Amino acid sequence: MTSRFSNVLALATALGFAAVSSSARADDDPSTHAGRAAVYANLQNSSLETVSTPATIRSLFDSKGNPNYAPTRVWQVLEHGEKVECLSCIPLVAGLLYDSHAKTREIAAWWLRRRIFGVFGPGEVYSQVIATLGDASQAETRRAGAANALGEFLALDGAKYLATAIHDDSSAVVRKAAVQALERMNSEGPKQELADALGDSDASVRLAAVHAATRVNVFTNVQAIAPLVADEEPTVRAAAAAALGTMRVKDAVDLLEMLASVENESDPSVRKAAIWSLGQLRDASALATVTAAQSDPNAFVRDAARIAAIALGGAR
Repeated sequence: MTSRFSNVLALATALGFAAVSSSARADDDPSTHAGRAAVYANLQNSSLETVSTPATIRSLFDSKGNPNYAPTRVWQVLEHGEKVECLSCIPLVAGLLYDSHAKTREIAAWWLRRRIFGVFGPGEVYSQVIATLGDASQAETRRAGAANALGEFLALDGAKYLATAIHDDSSAVVRKAAVQALERMNSEGPKQELADALGDSDASVRLAAVHAATRVNVFTNVQAIAPLVADEEPTVRAAAAAALGTMRVKDAVDLLEMLASVENESDPSVRKAAIWSLGQLRDASALATVTAAQSDPNAFVRDAARIAAIALGGAR
């Protein structure tokens, strides 16, 4: 159990609540819902969705635990069951963490992370997800689903398991999911594993890492991003160029000016990103480069250059 949720458990216990096994109590037994009561103690019932019932949630699944309904119906029922107590529903909804539909995985994790004792207790869903992520015998899609779930659970202790996956998992699909999960929990990893992912052997992982670096507000290792403007993949080069502007890396002006030139960079998406970043940096010394880019053979680059020129104080 994470320290974060250990604190919640301690609080609930101090208030006279007791955690019990999901198999030991009926769904309608109030004593099984102590953790949820603690979580929602300060919220008005009118602000929470209680349209669904335990029976409605269970009806989403067949006898083997597979979804019976279209994804939109699953989303609706779970969203309308924000405060519904249903311990027997937990293992059913936990199966949706590995669904092929991203939105289904997200809403399942959202519903589950509100079940303190049923999800974060020893041996429950949280522990099962960690075990799945670290089990190389599991299919890569399941390991990736486990990584996604850890990110959606927003329990920062899970970052260390994602960090291990970034370093050790043989599947780029899983490593990418682990990077995206760190982004979701706004973490760069216990030892800046997000920066390590910028040097991954797979372009999709590197691209996900650049994207995450611009959104994790504790990430400051811009030195790890700069080399990617020379990446073999244009999508990664463009993302890296844009990241330098997003992160306001003033020292990157010369590098971006080089990328803005059609003589140095053949891909227009990279040139466009470089021009955009020069506009973000507001360095007047780049005005000549931006002005020249208004004659670029690509219309999107020309448009970006006109906008950047205004930002730098030049004529439209």
